[in-house]
Amino acid sequence: MSGRLQGKRALVTGGSSGIGAGIVERFRAHGADVVNVDIRGGDVTADLRDGAAIANAVAETVERLGGLDLLVLNAARPAVGTLADLDDDAWDDTVAINLTSVHRFVRAAWPHLCASRGTILLTGSVVGLDGSANQAAYCATKAGVVMLTKCLAIDGAPHGIRANCVCPGFTETPMLETFLADQDDPDAVRAFATGLHPIGRLGTPHDIAEAFVYLGSDEAAWVTGVALPVDGGLLAGI
Repeated sequence: MSGRLQGKRALVTGGSSGIGAGIVERFRAHGADVVNVDIRGGDVTADLRDGAAIANAVAETVERLGGLDLLVLNAARPAVGTLADLDDDAWDDTVAINLTSVHRFVRAAWPHLCASRGTILLTGSVVGLDGSANQAAYCATKAGVVMLTKCLAIDGAPHGIRANCVCPGFTETPMLETFLADQDDPDAVRAFATGLHPIGRLGTPHDIAEAFVYLGSDEAAWVTGVALPVDGGLLAGI
């Protein structure tokens, strides 16, 4: 292995399954020291709806690693429904986990990232770049992640901090399975989703994780403020 992240100290949220697990595995394979922050099964346990838990997770990670070079905010929750369908609890929970937690993690990690001239990497989505039916809250929060990425890139530049996000297409993860399970005909929806990608298949966590490796490496030293689709061509056109 090339060791593209050799010596880098990383915090990854939602690293126990799906894309997050892929990121943790590839980061470690490329030489990074990684702390997985997850509500279950992580190196550090934290509920992303709890601001104090987030601050404690960052502090514990920094203590374990001796600093922080890469802040990877991947954890999110799905939300199925139109705005007319969603109740307040579903909306508030989606915003808290998918968007507000980004603010809280960045705020807690900022001094450490300034010290290391580090990098912030966020997991967006193709539906944060282009809308989708029956996913209003999820689309809105992922669009917010894209815009936060741009603002973090601008605000972080004077401190040597880069910020980018990866926008996956439909990827084989437990979150996708949860989404499909809420559909009237999961098999038909899966086939439709697969057909949206010109490459002809759904993505894998490995596909997405390798983009994070590049953006977290020194090879991407002049890349910041980018929302990178990794989507098998989904957004290329009709």
